[in-house]
Amino acid sequence: MQENNKEIKIQDVISKKKETSRRVDTKLIMKAYNYAVEHHGDQKRRSGEPYIIHPLNVAYILAELGLDEATICAALLHDTIEDAKDDFSKEDIKRIINEDVAELVDGVTKMRRINFVTKESQRLANTRKITNGLSKDVRIILIKLADRKHNMETLEFKQPEKQQENAIETMELFVPLALSIGAYKIKSELEDLSLMYIEPDDFKKISEEKKKIEEQKKEYLEEMKYKISEILKQKNIPNDILLR
Repeated sequence: MQENNKEIKIQDVISKKKETSRRVDTKLIMKAYNYAVEHHGDQKRRSGEPYIIHPLNVAYILAELGLDEATICAALLHDTIEDAKDDFSKEDIKRIINEDVAELVDGVTKMRRINFVTKESQRLANTRKITNGLSKDVRIILIKLADRKHNMETLEFKQPEKQQENAIETMELFVPLALSIGAYKIKSELEDLSLMYIEPDDFKKISEEKKKIEEQKKEYLEEMKYKISEILKQKNIPNDILLR
C-alpha cells in the first residue's frame, strides 16, 4: 500500500510498472495521462486536491500488482466518461488511445451503474452478477477494486454516515468480489480499511496488538521468510513473500 500522504505522480506509476516489466510503453501511458488531465480540468475531490490525484492512485495500485499498460491507461481514464468536465465517450478513447483501453473504461463505467445493494440476501447474487457479466475481462474488476481501495483510503473527507455506509458496502460486496477472483492483497487491505470505520475501537486494539507482535517477533519472522524463500529458489519457484 502506498503511503497516503505521498502525492503520486505519473512518473511514480511508470517507475512502479517498470519494476514488473522489462518493456513498458511509456508513450501510451503518457498519452492516457495527458488526456485524463485535460478532461478532468480543474475538478477537485472532497479533500480539495485536483481530481487527477484519484486516477493516478488507482493506476499506481494496479502497477503495483503488475497489470499491463492497457489496464494502467484505463485506470487513468476510468472516470472520464461520467465524471469529466466535458463530454468524453468510449469512441473517443478508442480513437485516441486504442480499443482495448476503451473496452476496459466502458466496463468500469457499466459497473458504476450496477445497484450495489448491501443486504445480505442480495450480496451473493450481486457478486455473481458482476463476475459473470464481466468474466470476459477480469481487469475490469481489478480496476474497480483499485478504485474502491483509494476511495476507502480517502474516506476521512466524507461525513460519518457516508463513511459507515461505504465501509459496510465495501465489506459486504467488494471484499467478496476480490476474494472471488483471487485478489487476496486488495481483499485484505479493503477489510482493514473497512474495519477502521465499522469498528474503530476494535481496529485500534488489533492494530496495537499487531504492532507489538511485529516488534517482538520481527527477527523470527524474517528468518522464517528467508528460509522459505531459499527453499523455493532451490526448486526454481519464483516467490514474493509478504509477512502479515
